[in-house]
Amino acid sequence: MKQLPIAQTHTVRNRMLIVAWPYRSLDIVGSLALAAATIPVVLLAGFLVKLTSRGPVFYSQIRVGLGGEQFRIFKIRTMYDRCEAHSGVRWATRADTRITPVGRILRKLHIDELPQMWNIVIGDMSLVGPRPERPEIGAQLAVVIPDYPERISVRPGLTGLAQIQWPSDTSIETVRIKLQFDQRYIAEKSLWLDLRILAGTGLYLLGASYGQVRWLAGLPSIDGSNASEAAQQDLDADDAEAYRETSLATPCLEK
Repeated sequence: MKQLPIAQTHTVRNRMLIVAWPYRSLDIVGSLALAAATIPVVLLAGFLVKLTSRGPVFYSQIRVGLGGEQFRIFKIRTMYDRCEAHSGVRWATRADTRITPVGRILRKLHIDELPQMWNIVIGDMSLVGPRPERPEIGAQLAVVIPDYPERISVRPGLTGLAQIQWPSDTSIETVRIKLQFDQRYIAEKSLWLDLRILAGTGLYLLGASYGQVRWLAGLPSIDGSNASEAAQQDLDADDAEAYRETSLATPCLEK
């Protein structure tokens, strides 16, 4: 394959840095501000996790980032330590007994995701982007969904268009739907869109429905995304996220 001259390569690289600079600035400033504001929340959550169940406060998993590069993501533990040693690898269900009482609250409020501020600061993730997947699961999904690898053309995010417009993955069909949102985000990626998604995330955390978030934040949609709100809400997002921590992971990976 023909290589660009060194001078031209440097020019392309510099242009890429100029384009990426506003996004990276938003990531650093936003994550540091959010981390500083939520330190008391993380400390309290950690205290409650340690007080109510055995095992470490934090756990980590290997996920796939920009360009397929793997990194270690951090979360607050919300399940009983080494839970899958007894249950085996399986999808979580409603009222899953592997989730601790405190963990259920942390999931509902998404407090368990706050340690990922560190992932954003060091450049593994962005505030906004597709959610990172485990490499083993991503490889399997790429076999049945050929377009799936398109998600790694941008940094994975703490939040994203798909996350606040459709419940967490529970089947191949839901993965296909969320991939359409990710593709729409990548196609229309801009700083203004990121800011609207962040605003939409705030509305979502305050209890707004997917349709309300889409309308109030002026978010782009996909074909079929205006389907019945009841049909979407029937998929419990918190239980679906529980499945991601267990069945898409090696036994809880709490370290």
